Amino acid sequence: MTVRVDLNLSLDGVVAPADQTPENPMGADWGRLVEVYIGTRTMRERVLHETTGEGTAGVDDRYAAAYFDGVGAEIMGAGMFGFHAFPDDPDWRGWWGDEPPFRAPVMVLTHRERPPIEFSNGTRFEFLAATPEDALARAREYTEGDIRVGGGASVVRDFLAAGLVDRLHVAISPIVLGRGARLWDDLRELEREYAVTSEVAESGVVHVTFAR
Repeated sequence: MTVRVDLNLSLDGVVAPADQTPENPMGADWGRLVEVYIGTRTMRERVLHETTGEGTAGVDDRYAAAYFDGVGAEIMGAGMFGFHAFPDDPDWRGWWGDEPPFRAPVMVLTHRERPPIEFSNGTRFEFLAATPEDALARAREYTEGDIRVGGGASVVRDFLAAGLVDRLHVAISPIVLGRGARLWDDLRELEREYAVTSEVAESGVVHVTFAR
């Protein structure tokens, strides 16, 4: 069982762009940050539910496919689920419609009490007020497979700071955003705890992997 993180970053380490609004809750630069990943064959099929078989192959698509491979449970923060954009909507079921791409139990870290939400494709959102350690213990009750910590930035930093992440993969797009939530804050010398490798994709995206 491996605890994994996979994130898209800008060159300056931004994982969540600034200027989020109710009309554009992911921020104006979100499309630039994830453009290459969303353009892969795997993500177009798994996230956008396209059945044309179109999309890029190569290095980016290989990492996109690995994003889903072997994951038995997911942990995410309230912002990734969308509570920051829809705080008072009792019917809010996440960004992903009726077919969330997770197809596994998802622990959403939040202080909002809500009953679990289940989908026919195997996705089940469960809402917890828990520490990283407790959330991980809960996820382990559901699976013997890998557990992915999906985000956002503060949740991932908490898991990294606690030494709970076995493998961190970041896809670094060659753009500078200048503003937003950065991943690396307060994680000085994180690399000392991992073996670090990198691979440059045809798109110019640099895939950096930190593995124990």
